[in-house]
Amino acid sequence: MSFHESATDITVEGSILKAQLSNGEEYLEAEFDLDTVIGVSDGALTWGGENFSESSEDISFDLEGDDEVPILRATINNEDGEQTSSDINLSEYISNNCGEFEYTG
Repeated sequence: MSFHESATDITVEGSILKAQLSNGEEYLEAEFDLDTVIGVSDGALTWGGENFSESSEDISFDLEGDDEVPILRATINNEDGEQTSSDINLSEYISNNCGEFEYTG
């Protein structure tokens, strides 16, 4: 199950995803370092990389649309030194496993 469907108080501070995640009985504080699974390639946020925050500015997070999709956005310096905007859907590979974040990629 995508984490956001069983979470409250979801935030991103720098590269750290934080939320209260349900374990089926109660909500537990959970944190996950997105720098361990998201990188930058050709000016875009990508899964399977590392340390996206080192080459990103204006990192933000929001639940978007009617389905409240968890989207991470950042301004990236591409290989030509130009700034581009990039986003990534955190629900693609991050789930809630009994009250803990889990990367499934």
